Amino acid sequence: MSLTLRAITANQHADWVAGRSSVSFLQLPEWGEVKKGWRAESVGWFDASRLVGAALVLYRPVPRLPQRSLAYLPEGPDIDWLRKDHPHLRLDDWLRPLLAHCKANGAFQVKMGPPVALRRWNADTVKAAMSEWQGGAVNPTARISEVLADWHSGSGAKVVDQLKASGWTQEQAAGAGFGDVQPRYVFQVPLAGRTLGDVFAGFNQLWRRNIRKAEKAGVVVSRGDRSDLAAFHHVYVETAARDHFTPRALSYFEHMWDCLNSREERLRLYCAHHDGHLAAATLMVTVGTHAWYSYGASTTADRDVRPSNALQWRMISEAHELGCTIYDLRGIADTLDPSNHLFGLVQFKLGTGGFVQEYAGEWDVVLRPLWARAFSAYQARQG
Repeated sequence: MSLTLRAITANQHADWVAGRSSVSFLQLPEWGEVKKGWRAESVGWFDASRLVGAALVLYRPVPRLPQRSLAYLPEGPDIDWLRKDHPHLRLDDWLRPLLAHCKANGAFQVKMGPPVALRRWNADTVKAAMSEWQGGAVNPTARISEVLADWHSGSGAKVVDQLKASGWTQEQAAGAGFGDVQPRYVFQVPLAGRTLGDVFAGFNQLWRRNIRKAEKAGVVVSRGDRSDLAAFHHVYVETAARDHFTPRALSYFEHMWDCLNSREERLRLYCAHHDGHLAAATLMVTVGTHAWYSYGASTTADRDVRPSNALQWRMISEAHELGCTIYDLRGIADTLDPSNHLFGLVQFKLGTGGFVQEYAGEWDVVLRPLWARAFSAYQARQG
């Protein structure tokens, strides 16, 4: 069988997504509308007239030279990576027409993030590795990736080997494991086959205590609507100042709300109030059986009443009610070192009792070397 690839409409792409158990929300046609400054295109792989795969391609044009661009497929494409449905097709049968299409559309480089899981570490395994630091080990394990995994995918490893053999390359992870645009290591809570009681019992003692503490302190969690985004943004700006990151504008979140909820409700806002004011707020995205914690904000003054734990419990509860099989807390650093400034986030998410999931990461192939070098130099000058 020979696959062909061509542009498809946003509606065709949405119909494809509707027939899948889930795809990344970064591969929704609606996400292309969110990303201003990028040109979005939906493409589909066809076996004769039958659609067998789809992707959102985002083109970032070169400044003042829009005929050349970087093509990016965040957490995509949505194809049969592990050869479950099309065992007779090689990975190159899928990727060759993609590269030809992107090059014909002026791309000098293609970056993609295969949604292929490689390894998994259960919470107890990570906790045991962390205890080496508390126990005064001479050479404690510094990274999660250095710990023996509880599960690994042979099929996923073959995908990585095939990408390397086909000329795709991968940047070395910087710092504590954040070498990619999208996180390679994420923390997920399994919901399939578990009651909410099971999920709550899987939390560590601190998480359970903090959820109860928020309830006793009178923290009230409710669903917000678009009009509540302004209040969320106010607390989000405070969070950005405290945690030293550049906040997005309110208009970004309003646009994100409008786009992701244009066909069906995918983006939800949750607000935690304490003593009559907003103490914390979060955003959750759902696509099929997968739910993602997207953005969070909290005030410094209300930390002691644990609104963030209350919000997470509410989102997990609603994801369970929606029939989701995974609640995804998104990225964590690949670190076990308590002195690392990213360690606290690992520890916080670990308390949910889920698992660390490693994905294949992001891969690049250069189609026009001169343009790729020039664009890289331009980005370096921009800092």
